[in-house]
Amino acid sequence: MKKIFAALLALTLMLSMTSVFAEGKTYTIGVSQFAVHGSLDNCFEGFKLGLAEEGFVEGENVVFDFENSNADTGIAAQIADKFVNANVDLICAIATPSAMSAFNAAQDRNIPVIYTAVSDPVAAQLAGTDGTNPGEVTGTSDALPVEAQLRLIRALQPEATKIGILHTTSETNSDSSLETYRQLAPNYGFEIIDKGISTGADIPLALEALLPLVDCTTNLTDNTVVQSLPVVLELSAVAGKPVYGSEIEQVKLGCIASEGIEYVELGRQTGHIAARVLRGESAATIPFELIENSLLYINEEALAQFGITVPEELLARAITVTAD
Repeated sequence: MKKIFAALLALTLMLSMTSVFAEGKTYTIGVSQFAVHGSLDNCFEGFKLGLAEEGFVEGENVVFDFENSNADTGIAAQIADKFVNANVDLICAIATPSAMSAFNAAQDRNIPVIYTAVSDPVAAQLAGTDGTNPGEVTGTSDALPVEAQLRLIRALQPEATKIGILHTTSETNSDSSLETYRQLAPNYGFEIIDKGISTGADIPLALEALLPLVDCTTNLTDNTVVQSLPVVLELSAVAGKPVYGSEIEQVKLGCIASEGIEYVELGRQTGHIAARVLRGESAATIPFELIENSLLYINEEALAQFGITVPEELLARAITVTAD
């Protein structure tokens, strides 16, 4: 009994010391964001909110070292190496290419990587098919609610038969989402026609070939495409083809509607996971998480441009947004 008591006392003292150490420590978090666009920006804002709700507050006990690779995978790898060499306490990787680069750089240094806005962690080799993590890495997935989006397109364009999708051929998240669209589209009477690009500069020519073949286009969470969304919207308007977004920021910019997730909330959820890791949990033991509910966003001005009306049953839950 004395041995058990002594062990419990030692454990209590150790936990107390750990808590005091944590309270007095300032944590450095490297943040690698892959591109400049609203949804990823919202992820970072939500991430900071989630951490603050857990007691990890910027300017008090947290310092963020923020870097943006501007949709360049080479720069994303350089940013990851920088954070590893600086021996940060944790890396927050926003979007699939940044997450893959961060984990590849950090896995041998025992620096935890917490990702967000990764559509398919399994395809990106950030999680196993059985849900286990390959190392000190976990986070949140922004897997698209594809079926809800297809139902939305069918409701707004009853006569449509062909949906166009632009995608970056080097983005794993886009490959996964595109395959889901291909699998589910026939259930709603659609055919998917896609065009691959390598960089944003490829978009005008890709759209020139794609738009005459389709009734509309829908966006993935493809970072290169979303970063060039104003170009996509302008050329699509000239062709008279509406563009559907995958989240609220794209609808604000001019997409007609979206069944999408809310990225601030996704980031907040990620921040809560990061807080668990900063308190001592192993990222390897925390399964990645999904946000399953979608929200319907509509842009009334963009809808009117194409003469599209929203059925009453959808208006009841639609959230109307306008440009900021």
